[in-house]
Amino acid sequence: MTSDDGRSLLRWGVVAGPFYLGLGLAQGLLREGFDFARHPLSVLANGSWGWVQTANFVLSGLMVLAATVGFTRALGPKSRAFRWSLAGYGLGMLMAAIFPADPVDGFPPGTPMGMPTSISTTGLMHFVAGALTFLMLGISGLAAAWTMMRRGRTPLALLSLFSGLSVFIGFFGGIASPIGVAGIWFAVVVGWAWLAVLSLAYIKA
Repeated sequence: MTSDDGRSLLRWGVVAGPFYLGLGLAQGLLREGFDFARHPLSVLANGSWGWVQTANFVLSGLMVLAATVGFTRALGPKSRAFRWSLAGYGLGMLMAAIFPADPVDGFPPGTPMGMPTSISTTGLMHFVAGALTFLMLGISGLAAAWTMMRRGRTPLALLSLFSGLSVFIGFFGGIASPIGVAGIWFAVVVGWAWLAVLSLAYIKA
C-alpha cells in the first residue's frame, strides 16, 4: 500500500512528462528557426530565451527525483536498481541544464546550417549528460520490468520492458543512424509516457 505522502510524490511522475514536452513544444513553435524535424529540444537552451529550456530541464529533473522518492516509499528496499537508475535519469537532466548544448544546424538564427565541425567543452559535457540520461532511463525501464514481474504486475512489467528497449533503440539508434532526431523524439515520448503510467498505477495502488 502506498502512503499518502508517497502518492503525493508520485504525482510528480505523472506531471513531469507533460510539463517537459508541453513547455518544449511551446518553445519550438514560438522560437524562430527551430525545426522539430532537425533539432532536439536541448538546443532551445541557446539564445536569449534559452533560460526557459534550462528551467525546463531543472524542474523536470526535480520532478523525476521526487517521483523516485515516491517509488521508494511505495516499493520498499527490493527495487534498488529501478530506483537508483530513475534517480540517475533525474540527475542527468540537472546535468544537462548545467551544460547546455551547442548551437547547431541553423538554430538559433545566425548559426551555420549543418552539423558543426567542432564541439565546445560545454557541448561535449551536454552530449555526455544526454547519453547518461537516456542510459539511465532505459535501465530504469528494464529494472522496473523485473520489479513489476516479481510483484505479479505483468502489464506494467511488459510496458516497462517496452519502454526500456524503446529508449535504447530510439536514442542510441537515432544518433547512429539516418533516423536521427526522430529516434530521440521516440525515446523521449515513450520514456515520459511510461513514467506517467507507472506513477499513476502506484498512486491508485
